[in-house]
Amino acid sequence: MKNKKVQEKKVEKEGKEVGELKNQLARALADYDNLRRRTEEEKSIWIKFATGKFIQSLLPILDAIEASLTHTKDQGLAIAVGQLKDLLASEGLEEIKPKKSEEFDENLEEAIEVVGGKKEDFGKIAEVVMSGWKFKDGPVIRHAKVKVYQKGLDN
Repeated sequence: MKNKKVQEKKVEKEGKEVGELKNQLARALADYDNLRRRTEEEKSIWIKFATGKFIQSLLPILDAIEASLTHTKDQGLAIAVGQLKDLLASEGLEEIKPKKSEEFDENLEEAIEVVGGKKEDFGKIAEVVMSGWKFKDGPVIRHAKVKVYQKGLDN
């Protein structure tokens, strides 16, 4: 009888130890999954950062080609510009193309000049100087450059 009670206590103790070990294993696996997920997120952020830096250095070249396209009307150049924009889109970027008379959005646009206008136009875009670029699901690479109507200035 005494031996049976000792054995039952031993089995109970071992059962508790097994339960604790299972809990520790579950926590360790959850910690590993969290670490793996965080590492993937950080990797994605670094890739986006590096891509953004490269794109920033590439955009002035695209601007120059587009400017020359307005003067030459060369179809081959137009195709090359289209392909470059398609490449940027395939990398998750989209062009910021504000329109005249839209409300100024400081998150996407940079006011490089203010001009006078009618009261109903205050805070709206007077002219788009340069389009911008941003990641579809992330930060702005380059704000669009615009002129904005403001109160107190003469035309």
